[in-house]
Amino acid sequence: MTPQETPTSSETVKTSEKKSSRTPGILGWVERLGNLLPNPFWLFVCLAGIVLVASWLGSLIGMHATDPQSGDDVEVTNLLSTDGLQLIVSEAVTNFTSFPPLGVIITVMLGVAVAEHSGLISAAVRSMVARTGPKTLTFAVALAGVTGSIASDAIFIVIIPLGAMAFNALGRSPIVGAIVAFAAAAAGFDASLLLNITDVLLAGLSTSAAQLVDPEYVVNPLANYYFVIASSIVLALIITALTELFMDKKIHQIVDHDDINYDEVNFTDEDGHVVTDLTLKDSERGGLKLAGLAGAAFLAVYFALLFIPGSPLQGDGGAVMESPLITDIAVPISVGFFLLGTVYGLTVKSITKATDIPDFMAKGLQTMLPMLVLFFVVSQFIAWFEASNLGIWLSIKGSDLLQSWDLPTPVLFACFVLMVAFLNMMITSGSAQWALMAPIVVPMMMYIGISPEVTQMLYRIGDSTTSIVTPMNPYFAMAFAFLLRYYKKAGLGTLMSMTIPYCLTMMLGWFLLFLAWWALGVPLGPGAPMEYPAG
Repeated sequence: MTPQETPTSSETVKTSEKKSSRTPGILGWVERLGNLLPNPFWLFVCLAGIVLVASWLGSLIGMHATDPQSGDDVEVTNLLSTDGLQLIVSEAVTNFTSFPPLGVIITVMLGVAVAEHSGLISAAVRSMVARTGPKTLTFAVALAGVTGSIASDAIFIVIIPLGAMAFNALGRSPIVGAIVAFAAAAAGFDASLLLNITDVLLAGLSTSAAQLVDPEYVVNPLANYYFVIASSIVLALIITALTELFMDKKIHQIVDHDDINYDEVNFTDEDGHVVTDLTLKDSERGGLKLAGLAGAAFLAVYFALLFIPGSPLQGDGGAVMESPLITDIAVPISVGFFLLGTVYGLTVKSITKATDIPDFMAKGLQTMLPMLVLFFVVSQFIAWFEASNLGIWLSIKGSDLLQSWDLPTPVLFACFVLMVAFLNMMITSGSAQWALMAPIVVPMMMYIGISPEVTQMLYRIGDSTTSIVTPMNPYFAMAFAFLLRYYKKAGLGTLMSMTIPYCLTMMLGWFLLFLAWWALGVPLGPGAPMEYPAG
């Protein structure tokens, strides 16, 4: 099965640009303001330059603060001094190679790439959606979209046309299916039933930020896992309820279904025949069954090594949470995806020779090249921010200000989520935005007794939910391209009017779930504290 290609004609591009330029009101203002921002690479180059100048000015005027943890006096260090410039040059390579997310992301992607390019992830999502009826279709598509974040950005290419096709195959509006799929995949990107690359990436950035306060602090990739599992179910239920009670009727009012191009909704197989249902081929079903058995065997071995006394992979004294299978979980994640993808590929013949597997890995790493380029400047920015002591100074002063305001904790949480949501309208790269915010907000929250794991989860709520309403998000443009293919009369405002209700409802519902979880004191993940012992 091959997803529909998005429109690429100059006429479609000109039409979409024309519509985008006429976006009215506050949405048009957000789009124009966002267009003024440079590429994230240049944004961090500029920020790094600002750090250099600010460190010089801060040192010049004697900026300092008292660390509430140790009682030590923290002074801003001038990076434009002789010692500072030598530090910048001598540690540039180390800053990059020791950047916590770098090696972890590359390791995980090697395994995920095999699962993706062998066809396992696509077949698994199709199977999940196909095993449902009209009454449960919305929930199935929503849950597949949310959990599909394990495929990273590739999920958008698969799930949007898949949602349209699934709804059309069961006699419902393909436009509704496409919007449900997009809302689930984008607004639920930071929630999943399975641990994914987002967990690993954000944990690495959070660790770097937390170590500005506590050099020994480590945020585990599993830090939010309990909560995101529950979030996946709740978000899918919210999407389902909103769709069935309101949006299905609303979209029928917005869209003239006589003008829908139903021919474009269907997929064609490798022989060019139209695929009118989601039924898997015998080979694909066989591949999924064998991959499932391999996955069960892998999990059995994993938990055996984790819990059986005397296992060489347990922590000191048999401590499970100190096992390298937990602290370095990127390795078992990569091995798991590699194993399942290989078993599936050998079964369906998408892997026919030994070179296919390294070729798949290489393709996976190719998609990461823009991220690696960004990581270089982000790693320098964070290292300079730490060396200048500006991050710790801002955190101490910020925590003092928050304590003087004495905001109720739920109000503080709500303000932070809204701030993240606002910034996400202009900086749509989740990793770039967290790399920018984490060195300030994570230490600041630690100083007032809130753990990095809690701060990270609040960030994820604000970051995900707004990505379906900002034209600055490249996948918003992709969704618009699909919508134009299915419904030629669509404009940017058409997509906005369909996604804003999902954005607001999911943000509110997800935040309320978090407040209830936090109030009950339930851990967000294994070994993840809700509080940090503030000084």
